Amino acid sequence: MLFLQNGKRFLRYVSASYKCRCKSNATLSTLKNKLKHGPGLKEFIEESNGISEVITHPPHIPYLPDNIQNTTKRKVYFDVYGCQMNLNDTEIVWSILKNEGFEKTEVENEADIFLVMTCAIREGAETKIWHRLDHLRGFKNRRASSKNKNKPVKIGILGCMAERLKEKLLEKEKCVDVVAGPDSYRDLPRLLALTENGQTAVNVLLSLDETYADVVPVRLNQDSISAFISIMRGCDNMCTYCIVPFTRGRERSRPVSSIVDEVRHLSECGVKEVTLLGQNVNSYRDITERTEKYDTHLAEGFRTVYKHKKGGLRFADLLDKVSSVDPEMRIRFTAAHPKDFPDEVLQVISERPNICKLLHLPAQSGSTAVLERMRRGYTREAYLRLVERVRAVIPGVGLSTDMISGFCGETDAEFEETLSLMELVDYNVAFLFLYSMREKTAAYRRYKDDVPESVKKQRHQRMIELYRRKCQKLNNAEIGNIHLVLVEGIVPKTGQIMGRNEFYIKVVFDQMEIPSECGVKGVKPGDYVGVRIVAAKCSVLSGVPLYHTSIREFYKEYSWGERAALRV
Repeated sequence: MLFLQNGKRFLRYVSASYKCRCKSNATLSTLKNKLKHGPGLKEFIEESNGISEVITHPPHIPYLPDNIQNTTKRKVYFDVYGCQMNLNDTEIVWSILKNEGFEKTEVENEADIFLVMTCAIREGAETKIWHRLDHLRGFKNRRASSKNKNKPVKIGILGCMAERLKEKLLEKEKCVDVVAGPDSYRDLPRLLALTENGQTAVNVLLSLDETYADVVPVRLNQDSISAFISIMRGCDNMCTYCIVPFTRGRERSRPVSSIVDEVRHLSECGVKEVTLLGQNVNSYRDITERTEKYDTHLAEGFRTVYKHKKGGLRFADLLDKVSSVDPEMRIRFTAAHPKDFPDEVLQVISERPNICKLLHLPAQSGSTAVLERMRRGYTREAYLRLVERVRAVIPGVGLSTDMISGFCGETDAEFEETLSLMELVDYNVAFLFLYSMREKTAAYRRYKDDVPESVKKQRHQRMIELYRRKCQKLNNAEIGNIHLVLVEGIVPKTGQIMGRNEFYIKVVFDQMEIPSECGVKGVKPGDYVGVRIVAAKCSVLSGVPLYHTSIREFYKEYSWGERAALRV
């Protein structure tokens, strides 16, 4: 109320200051010019309250150390572990700290602050981070006993592991100064300030609405032709083996408008490929905009542990808008759940040439019994029907998956069903893991991790061997075909050009000048090149560059589906 009263007084003050001058036939532009150069809020406060000086610069706060008040002297070193989501989170953190005056360094000896972005999805990822903390503890101790002891090192643990193991981190790792969960990155400047007087600062609260939609990430690699955009956070699926709902919280999505603006900004910066990120990216639902849609549609034969969600713009709407920003920018997305691939999503993917035709359908297991224990919400048969439907709507589509060996109670027969599923589906890309039980998960409370480690490893190796054999066969079939390749850079060992095709498979070829609209020229990162495949390995294709092109030009003669038919 006081603010409104003062605001009215200020308007009366400004109006009175110019009333006598505006009685003449002053034009609107003249009035605006006078207002622009006339007295402001500072003068109003001074005159109305008798104050001789109004402070317009940041005050000196005697109880805060100088290096907190001048954060430009503080250099941050980032350690990033885990998925692409963690890389994007690091870019969000850097944006927040950069706005507060911090500097970034890639040299350990220059750093005042080490921030470790952690992953808790599997035991192996956490083990790497514990080893890294051992190194940082020694570095911190050496700094404390060196000539630079007046420049102490601070260590912060961020992300999923921070939320999951907050007590253990503080008890076991006395060197840790800051523990910040995935939803508390905005609080980092304050947390870091608290550490200056010896406190350990912790904030691991999970949020129901934090999406960092208003934070523009600062890319760690400004020269990269690809970028990641986080569109949603959290997961509501509650699979029994998964820690994500407990470390990342409930699902919430960014507004469509903020995502489209970020895509447009990246396009203007020369980025040629954007990957939309989320723990369950295709369950995206923007409830900030009105829509005629009501019930959420699932793929046929799939179910959820939660009630159908009502209203909001869905993933199909987002794909439609994002892919329209720049037809020459590739759009990818990960990670997905099979249940969220209704026909409306498949149709958009099929119609847009710049949406890559590699869909992630993580099966996790080929056994209906194991899928039931995992609480995945589908059977083996429903999954295979979805694969059939996807291939009918998007001919020539590539598929990727996640598979777990050795989940609780998995028998030899159930594992054989996983292998048979891999035989049937022909995955272009697969991420294969040994089961690692996580505290807090439903599996930790309900089941026993009763498959011996040796059996897990044996099964894992069998999956790898089958996957490599299938990939070799699929890649051999591409010999002689022309692929659209987005060039990323140079292979250090060979000096060859390296890029990726629609299926995110590496394609390498020798540097040479090739035809373009402007004559003959060489190849550089960010170029689209038509490449004829001449040799294949299970994970890399080799080719000969034919010509410079674009997404629209490449699919001008033949659409994606027609090219897929030609390959067959």
